[in-house]
Amino acid sequence: MPNKTKPGLGTLRRRSISLLTALAFLVLAVTGVLAFIQPFSIGIIGLHALMGFVFIALVGLHVINNSRPLTSYLRSKSLWATLAITSSLTLLFWWQPAPVKTVLGWSGNLGPAMERFEMRDDEMVFDYAPSPDYKMRLTVKTGPAHATGPPPHVAIWLENQGGYHIKTLLPPTAAPELPYWSFKHAGWEKAKREAAELGEVDAISSPTPNGSFDPADYILPGDPKDSTPYQLLLEINQPGDKQPSLVFSVEIDNSLPRTFQLLELRGYPRREDRDGKEAWALYYVDESFSTALELIDSALLTIERAK
Repeated sequence: MPNKTKPGLGTLRRRSISLLTALAFLVLAVTGVLAFIQPFSIGIIGLHALMGFVFIALVGLHVINNSRPLTSYLRSKSLWATLAITSSLTLLFWWQPAPVKTVLGWSGNLGPAMERFEMRDDEMVFDYAPSPDYKMRLTVKTGPAHATGPPPHVAIWLENQGGYHIKTLLPPTAAPELPYWSFKHAGWEKAKREAAELGEVDAISSPTPNGSFDPADYILPGDPKDSTPYQLLLEINQPGDKQPSLVFSVEIDNSLPRTFQLLELRGYPRREDRDGKEAWALYYVDESFSTALELIDSALLTIERAK
């Protein structure tokens, strides 16, 4: 019978590292594809990033275990060809010409690149970039009444000239504390449900931009000269101050582009049911308001458009 010898510790170590490297690469490949085709998920991105560090460590061990054959590769003529191909692809993907941007546009993972909100002690910053050619930033400088524990409830959304909600950019953490956004958003959800029940998708997007509920008709019009102005609104309320929320707004007109615009105080929401249906309207701020007026010092909207 043939004499079968057990593999030594060195062989077992190399096999284990090779298998772990292959499995780690499999996880990276699967999570990379999922991250591309699906909407942003912190779970998938976190798994992909952390497994990447594990993969780097395993590759380092793999190089140590196979230093002799890998050293011979460095002396081969293929080295320069592989370096040229890798460098070319790196520059191509970094530069992102039109064909590459088209491929990236197929991705469903636009969340973190499109919308980002950060709250600090002295300011709140919201970034919205639906396109590389259109980048919006709302910088809210906080006032003396601003507190981070608990933090204020904030909602940011867009409305067309008819006052209809067309897109929520930043949903609030507690909708009942922001009744004006909640009312506007509920109307939009109702319109979508009714359109779905009727089977009429076009019911929520009319041919005229002024009546459209599609945010792309306003934010990224095909021709800026034919664009229709729209509103960006911000509603904010500090929990526990026993005062209503306040609503700020600014009009955006792509046909008359402005880089910097200040939001103005529109008022506070008050319920006034009409014909038995819930309705909310904005009223002028009166002398009963105190700390609510000190939540925000200023709110600046910056829009960078491609020339």
